[in-house]
Amino acid sequence: MIPLSLEAVAAAVGGRLRGVPDPSVLVTAPAVVDSRTVEPGGLFAALPGEHTDGHVFAADAVKAGAVAVLAARPVGVPAVVVEDVLDALAALARTVLAAVPEATVIGLTGSAGKTSTKDLLAQVLPGLGRTIATVNSFNGVVGLPLAVTHLDQGVRYLVLEMGASGIGHITHLTGIAPPTVGLVLNVGTAHLGEFGGREQIAQAKGELVEALPAHGLAVLNADDPLVAAMASRTSASVLTFGVQNDADVQAVDVALDASGRASFTLAAAGTKARVVDLSLHGVHHVSNALAAAAVATGLGAGVEKTAAALSRAVLVASGRMEVTDRPDGVRIVNDAFNANPDSMKAAFTALEAMRGGRRTIAVLGEMKELGPGSDEEHRQVGRLVAAAGIHVLIAVGGDNAQTMADAAQQDSPQLEVVGAHDRDHALTLTRDLIQPGDIVLVKGSHSVGLEHTAVRLAQPVTMAGDR
Repeated sequence: MIPLSLEAVAAAVGGRLRGVPDPSVLVTAPAVVDSRTVEPGGLFAALPGEHTDGHVFAADAVKAGAVAVLAARPVGVPAVVVEDVLDALAALARTVLAAVPEATVIGLTGSAGKTSTKDLLAQVLPGLGRTIATVNSFNGVVGLPLAVTHLDQGVRYLVLEMGASGIGHITHLTGIAPPTVGLVLNVGTAHLGEFGGREQIAQAKGELVEALPAHGLAVLNADDPLVAAMASRTSASVLTFGVQNDADVQAVDVALDASGRASFTLAAAGTKARVVDLSLHGVHHVSNALAAAAVATGLGAGVEKTAAALSRAVLVASGRMEVTDRPDGVRIVNDAFNANPDSMKAAFTALEAMRGGRRTIAVLGEMKELGPGSDEEHRQVGRLVAAAGIHVLIAVGGDNAQTMADAAQQDSPQLEVVGAHDRDHALTLTRDLIQPGDIVLVKGSHSVGLEHTAVRLAQPVTMAGDR
């Protein structure tokens, strides 16, 4: 973070200093909302949590090295007291960003693939200049301003995920960190219940390109009609990427290896680069890689260097097509960070590509936030399970999981179907059913908690019969 005195922080956020012996003391490290992650010289923002209040941990944060606490009331340690801590955090982010005018803000959004694409950009853009990006998938009103506070004078590219669960959310985020480059990946079915339909999702995601200045760059997915149509909503230049449709940045001759990793020839700016060999599993990552390539080349990177950087890129975020091969030959595919109908389909495609005659087990949790169409969406996923030729389905959850299981069984009577109440029950059942050489896909909405199940399954078998 750029150094700011506590006096300057208070002025930026409209706060009052309380318990601060020296207002000139500098904040030199990023802001955090978890006292366990405080860095020496940092600032702790005391936000109310789901189960507790951040103000309770104010003293712990200062003991851990925080210079002060951004708080809604005096907390007995150095503090900047404000009316609303979340609003103050946004104001702090605006101040930090304004102090680094050389930094180009790249905002990206989409129903799926945001974090994977953000991680690819963070590995491709350093060839143009120092780059920092959103930590993990912290892409909302708390995570985005926290990411901005990591800025310092040496940063040239700031890559920010921008998530939304309603109209106006992205407009709010772009008000905190106005983007010069806006990347829209897709309009899918994530949060369908909250939005009410894909057209409403498109309206919300398109707020990103509406926020771009005339000298900015909108990077749009030519394979998604709802995204491609967003070109009419911006005065910025438009650059397209695509696999199936004509686009400015394209993937040619896409192929998958036996582990479901894609290779393709990158075509951009009238040049065909050498083959890109992705280390990420799943053909859906081709579109993510193209999106990253479009941003990079749009900012001036060479096609050859971009292709080489994509080939070197590795998986960063856990729970997203994370593949572990156990010593007993079992392959665990941990795609359990989240799930919606689109990402379920992509996961099954990847599973088919890497199967190679091996038995497959799908441990699938319910998909949340799908609204009134939830039953039908789960039914469709069950049909996809059957069509993918999966051998064993462990359906985790309540009525939605049962709907998915029933549809899979109806379309594939030979499919072995088992129901699990929760993540721990799923772990026990999978261990009982698993055989050496199996491939096990674990996927479900984040709230189902199957990341825990996948991590436990990926651990090597240590005892006879401990499967």
